[in-house]
This record gives sequence, structure tokens and C-alpha cells, in this order.
Amino acid sequence: MELVALFYLVDEFCKEFEPRWKAQLLTSGVAKRVKPSALSLSEVLTILIYFHQSNHKTFKGYYTGYVSAQLTADFPNLVSYGRFVELMEDASIPLCALLTYLLGTPTLANFIDSTKLVVCDNHRIGRNRVFKDIAARGKSSMGWFYGFKLHLVVNERGEITAFMLTPGNVADNNPRLGIKLCHKLHGKLYADRGYISKELLEVLW
Repeated sequence: MELVALFYLVDEFCKEFEPRWKAQLLTSGVAKRVKPSALSLSEVLTILIYFHQSNHKTFKGYYTGYVSAQLTADFPNLVSYGRFVELMEDASIPLCALLTYLLGTPTLANFIDSTKLVVCDNHRIGRNRVFKDIAARGKSSMGWFYGFKLHLVVNERGEITAFMLTPGNVADNNPRLGIKLCHKLHGKLYADRGYISKELLEVLW
């Protein structure tokens, strides 16, 4: 998606979401004092999403070497990399809300699969402290890894209809996972043999 089209989509969402989100934070009593930012929420989300369309392997290289160097005309109020990292934390909930807002509708043919999200190389698992007590060892078709699994359900039009992030040791055929991902489905669900289990079959039936 082109940058301008992406920003338009994100900005239209933020116009509806941001006032309601701030009001909810106030009424719930969890609102905190937020340092004013030169970048709007729409700009922060657009930069985050656009990273995944780039060929950069690290976000720091993308922000310092591409955004700050080539997109200054599109984002004239860019902040330092350190400050943007702070803004990313506040943008996590709006980003999840945007993804949920864009979910497609299940169709008569749906497809489920998962992919591993590796936190570190297997040789460094014992020394790794990132996501400690959250990530876990898991096994995929490519072997053992340490990290998370991203589970996706996609309809026949290629639209994501449901998603879930779990520790790496959660099996694809876990019945509780199946219930959460597939409770809105009606029709057929296609998957590889990793999803075969009597318990999951009974849940889906």
C-alpha cells in the first residue's frame, strides 16, 4: 500500500478511535499524564505499519536510515529515535484496535495456520532475558525455537478474520485456542496435519 493511502486509512480510524479511547481512560481512572508529542497518533501508527512493507531487518535501521533520511517531507515533525521508541509503547493498544477494526468476515471456506516468532537464536536461550517468563520453547516444521507463535485464520478472499499470539509451546491443535479463533466461523476450515486431534474436532463440530 502506498504511504499516502496508508496514512489516510489510519487517520480515518484515529479520528473515531482516539477521542473514545481517551474518554475511556479518563472514566476508568487509568489515564496517565502523557508528554506532548510533535507526531500525531496517526503518524506514529503509519510509520510502524509502513516498516513491515520495507526491506529493513531492524526497526532502528528503518527509522534512522530511511524515515529520518527520506520521509522528512511526509513527516516534517519527526522526533528522535529514542523518543519514537517511547511513543511506540503508547501506540500498542491503538495498533491492536486498528488490526481488529480491519478484520475480515469469515466465509464458507476458511484457512488456519501459524508461524513462529523467534526471540533469539537457540544457542542463546539460556542467557536470554527478553520476554522472560512469557516466551517459551516450541517446535515447528523447521525444528525447535524459543519465542512465540502467531496464529491466523484467513477467509477465501485472503482477509485475516482472527488472530492470536501465544507462547511457542502452545500446540496448533489446542482446543482452547481453536475455540477462541474459530467461534465466529461457519462453513469449512482447512489446515495442515498439525491441527489434527480428536478434541479439536469435537470443539469445531
